[in-house]
Amino acid sequence: MAELELGSRFQRRFLAARQLRSFPWAELEQKLRARPGSPLLAEILQKTILHPLCVKYPPSTKYRRCFLTELIKKHESTAAEPLDELYDALADILNEEESSHGYKNYLLPTGECVTLSESVAIISGGTTGLVTWDAALHLTEWAIENSSVFSNRRILELGSGIGFTGIAICKTCNPKAYVFSDYHHCVLEQLTENIRLNGFVLESEPTRPIQTEPQSQEAEATNSQKPKLIVAELDWGSVTEEQLLDLQPDVIVAADVVYDPEIILTLIGMLQKLSASRADRKPPEVYIAFTIRNPDTYHLFQAELDKVGIGWQIIPAHSNSIFLYDMQPNVTILQLFI
Repeated sequence: MAELELGSRFQRRFLAARQLRSFPWAELEQKLRARPGSPLLAEILQKTILHPLCVKYPPSTKYRRCFLTELIKKHESTAAEPLDELYDALADILNEEESSHGYKNYLLPTGECVTLSESVAIISGGTTGLVTWDAALHLTEWAIENSSVFSNRRILELGSGIGFTGIAICKTCNPKAYVFSDYHHCVLEQLTENIRLNGFVLESEPTRPIQTEPQSQEAEATNSQKPKLIVAELDWGSVTEEQLLDLQPDVIVAADVVYDPEIILTLIGMLQKLSASRADRKPPEVYIAFTIRNPDTYHLFQAELDKVGIGWQIIPAHSNSIFLYDMQPNVTILQLFI
């Protein structure tokens, strides 16, 4: 039973392409030394490199090569017979060309999966929006635990990046409509690809839609069972109240958009426009998650909110830990009252 559990821990980390140092290597080596002939390595291989999700949507070539090299090291440190499957798998990967993109597969509590195509580089195409940050994982865990906030409601996400939070909410929280928004053209292209990759259809919308073609072959369910999804190009600095009025969200979410003083001021300016454009509607609920890298930036955000009369409160930490972080991040979620 313990071996099965260890295999599953390897699987979740590997499919999501978490940093290799976060894997339970020491525990694996201990078990292999205790039982040199154990089928544990073969099971881990089946749950990772040979898993159908990895075969269809593999992490980057370099990541898989490093992972297998580490597995082989652990195997060779025991007195066990050589395991041909490990060397065969490594040989296959060594014949592949290096990739600039890789996939990450996040397993959800529903049994479904969020599959994302990501850039291998943290900064790519002049933007940081082509990878998934820990604040997005944190916000998604909170959303799944508080799905009633999103159920049958219209959601606007600011700075959607490549789409992890929105896709996960659409798969687990039953929103009525979900508007993904971002500004950088590379991010919008990748975002659109990832939404389709997860079986969703995009619809046109007044706020300058990015793509509205029919769903791809990846779509696995009919559109009638799913929320209305839109990808919108949204420049916080130049968006008009009229454009925001078209969106009319019930809930606004954002992850990792508070990291620079200039961006903070632009974000707050747009939230003020949203407040002014709601035309007698109930104000939207606003939830913003961010990793506190610089306490001064965090305090500046709170001070600027106070200055313009936007109320805020810290959301208590959620109890479920669905996604495995490389290290526990210092993430906070604020609810804003606009």
